[in-house]
Order: sequence, then C-alpha cells, then structure tokens
Amino acid sequence: MAPSPLEPFLTGQGYVMLDGGSATTLEAHGHVLDDRLWSARLLLEAPHAVGALHREFLDAGADCVTTVSYQASFEGFARLGLADAEIADVLRLSVSLALEAKRSFWSEPPTRAGRLEPIVAASAGAYGAYLADGSEYRGRYQVSRATLRDFHERRLDVLATAGADVVAFETIPSLAEADVIADILRATDAWAWVSFSCGDGHRLRDGHTLAEAVRVLAPCERLVGVGVNCTHPRYIDALVGEATAVTDLPVIVYPNSGETYDVRRKTWRPSRRGRDWAADARRWASLGARVIGGCCRVGPAEIGIMRRALDRWASGA
Repeated sequence: MAPSPLEPFLTGQGYVMLDGGSATTLEAHGHVLDDRLWSARLLLEAPHAVGALHREFLDAGADCVTTVSYQASFEGFARLGLADAEIADVLRLSVSLALEAKRSFWSEPPTRAGRLEPIVAASAGAYGAYLADGSEYRGRYQVSRATLRDFHERRLDVLATAGADVVAFETIPSLAEADVIADILRATDAWAWVSFSCGDGHRLRDGHTLAEAVRVLAPCERLVGVGVNCTHPRYIDALVGEATAVTDLPVIVYPNSGETYDVRRKTWRPSRRGRDWAADARRWASLGARVIGGCCRVGPAEIGIMRRALDRWASGA
C-alpha cells in the first residue's frame, strides 16, 4: 500500500500542522455567514475569498488546508434549487480552490523555504452540520442508518475523486455515525481521517466513549488518523490519552478556541481566559498528538504561534 499523505510530514518534521477555523476566519474578514450553508455559501458568492483564506493559512504555517465543504452537501444545496450535477460541481470547486492556493504558495521559493509541500483535506461535515441546528454537538439525529449512509456516500463519491489528498470526516458526534462512516471507508480507496466532537475528556456528544469510536474505525485500512475537533481545549489532554491508548494511528487534535457558540442567537460567548497556544501545542504533541491545528475561532495568528512552537518541540529546543 502507498504511504499515507501524512507520512512525509510525520517522518520529515515529526508532526502535521493543520489550518484553523475557516468560517470564523472568513467572518472576521467581514463576510456574513448567518446561513444554513455557513462558509459553503461563499463557494457560490465569493470563491476568491475562499482561495485567499487558504493562502492565508498556508502563509501562517499550515501543512494542510481544509476545503470549505464542511456544510456543503447535496441535501443542503438542493434547498437552493441546485441540481445534483451543479452541486457536484460546487463540491469539486471547493477542492480546486484549495489546490490552486497550494500551487500558488508552492510556486514561490521564499514562502516555501524549509517547508514540505502542503496537502489538501476535503472537509465532510457530520450530518448534523447539514441540519444547521447544532446537532453535531448533540449527536442524536433520529434518522435511519440508510439516511446517514446516503448522505455521506454521495458526497464522498465526489470529494474522493476531486483531487484532494485526504477526506476529513469532521465533528462526528455519535458512535452510530462513526459506524456508518467506517462501513463506507472500508469500500473506498480514498484516504481519510475521522475526528469527533466531544463534550468532555472521555465521551462523544452522544455519550459513547472516544475509545469505542476509535475501535469501530480500526478495520479501515485507508484511515490516516483519528482524533477530535471543535471540542473545548481543556479536554484535549485527556482525549489524546484516550485515543493513544487504543490506536497506533496518528492522533489528530484541532480544538475550538474555548468560546461557546449560541446556536439560537448565532453569536459567540467569549472564554473567561485566553489560551497559551504555544504551550498547548507543545503539550499535546508531548502527550502523543501528531496532527495539530484549530477549529472555530482559531485563526491564522494562532496557527502561526502553534507552528513555531511545534518546530521548537520537534527540534528539542
């Protein structure tokens, strides 16, 4: 089997630096994303802004940029009246924008000095992301297994052939959804990772343990890593321990900023204290995480801080 897309980074520098929260960074730049499609709407309305976002994270130090397809789905875009062929084109566009940003970055010797060539992850959000009601933070959809399978399989069929290096199943809140994804991954040649939304240092949002979810994914040969995202940073230490205890796969962590999102008001409630992202990144790496980045409200500045900290950690400084 060919090596994982993450392998050059793990062997060459000891870690993979992910990007940060795409939608919240776009909002910080003035884009209004108060919509069921969230950042995916910009694929229709402002694709240039999406490309610029990817380049911003690459310049900050990201080894991997993630497409803005988290909330892009056949079901979601169908609400706008798009036909299936048009929706597939939008999904492919999300990958093309990230690939073009990577090519632009890599074509400029000053920016790539000392770096490995970045990769692109195609984001595939949880079923709850399509519902746009915060269900990815509850994990109780009350839909059939067949519905979940169709939702993920249709999108994967497009994203897996669009040119991305890996497909990222993100913010998965339940064991049932993880089990469906595992079935799909066992039948595909696409490289993928799966990251979970957790409500504490032990459990997914539906109450099952992270260890149970990781074990469900164990038979998937094309899995490049497992971990957690969009989870409060205070839980990451314990969750890294939970994952490393049951898998030899690279453990992935990209928490949110620790701020709380009010789904009803669609606003963020600030955290009571700031974070030392450099110390966090070094500690998570020391505990066993090998793929590290940020999710909501973690922007290019924080990614730059973590990148520099991980470079020092990897060099033993």
